[in-house]
Amino acid sequence: MDTKAFKRSLHQSDKYFRKGFGHDAAVADQMQTEYQSSLIQTIRDNHYSLTRGHATIKLAKAFGFCWGVERAVAMAYETRQHFPTQRIWITNEIIHNPGVNQRLREMDVHFIEVVNGQKDFSGVADGDVVILPAFGASVQEMKFLSDRGCTIVDTTCPWVSKVWNTVEKHKKKEFTSIIHGKYKHEETVATSSFAQTYLVVLNLAEAEYVANYILNRGDSPEERQRQREAFLTKFKNAYSEGFDPDRDLAHIGIANQTTMLKGETEAIGKLFERTMIQKYGPQALNDHFLAFNTICDATQERQDAMFELVDETVDLMLVIGGYNSSNTTHLQEIAIERNIPSYHIDGPDCIGPGNRIAHKPLDGGIVITEPWLPDGHITVGVTSGASTPDRAVEAAIKRIFELKAIVPALS
Repeated sequence: MDTKAFKRSLHQSDKYFRKGFGHDAAVADQMQTEYQSSLIQTIRDNHYSLTRGHATIKLAKAFGFCWGVERAVAMAYETRQHFPTQRIWITNEIIHNPGVNQRLREMDVHFIEVVNGQKDFSGVADGDVVILPAFGASVQEMKFLSDRGCTIVDTTCPWVSKVWNTVEKHKKKEFTSIIHGKYKHEETVATSSFAQTYLVVLNLAEAEYVANYILNRGDSPEERQRQREAFLTKFKNAYSEGFDPDRDLAHIGIANQTTMLKGETEAIGKLFERTMIQKYGPQALNDHFLAFNTICDATQERQDAMFELVDETVDLMLVIGGYNSSNTTHLQEIAIERNIPSYHIDGPDCIGPGNRIAHKPLDGGIVITEPWLPDGHITVGVTSGASTPDRAVEAAIKRIFELKAIVPALS
């Protein structure tokens, strides 16, 4: 499929909307009521710190709703207002926040179900309105919905679209896109759909494996074949159909899932730049390597703020965000790397009853810890992922204050 031509025709359609519908003021008031917090503003105004009873809360200086997420949610709200009687679908979660998604269900917005690992579009009919979420949708999904005659409301974050444009540049030069991301993540699925040839690497260790393959092939045909088979097995499901590492790693470009750790994305880019210089020489670098800055500003700001917060004295860290939120998980990783006890919850209801918390470690399912708050005065660092509204952070902080109170609970 000529994805560039398809995008151009889609954008020219009178059934495709990339901006709002003129209900900005009403939606802004609604979102402020539902998602913003006076307590969070008080803590911000108090140098991101507040003490009540036996607890001090230290907030990260950047956390919660990013611009792209807020834009996506606002567009979903506007869509419901603009199409009050039509059936509306979302191809996935609008963002990775259970509270926000539940609110949309209450507004009679339907979510495409996943059946046996595949999205079931059988209920979507001609004339229905379909919202594409903040992390986008694959080219194949967009074409299917367009062919079905649906009205498409595209809330894809502009930073994600920027990565897609980068992948298009790779494809134009017949370069393989090496995508730093999680191959099952919705954003990476969408990004890879714009590539002709791609390989997804999860982390620096996998990137080093690829770099070593480029530089250190075996001497004999038998050894080369063994290495090739091992490569394809290791990256099964993480490369494009027909991918051949012997052919497709000679010309590479770097892209990323926007929610990955900024420092790791940068390290992967530098690793492959050095690799291609070593393989082909500095004069030929531009013929074998392409890199563009596609790191999301909001992701970077939240990670930088988290690094600053863990440098302060905190007894434990509370990270709030959807369990399937990649950017939230990476915030938790930063605390764990500093050996700070860390609790990742997807909302305030995970705290309680009593001194109990239901949380998700980096690897594994939900666990219950009781007690989780130690005796005496404690300092709790608090941050949240880019899909978490301030109101959810406020509710979690209030529960901590109530558990450690020697003064009445905050109203």
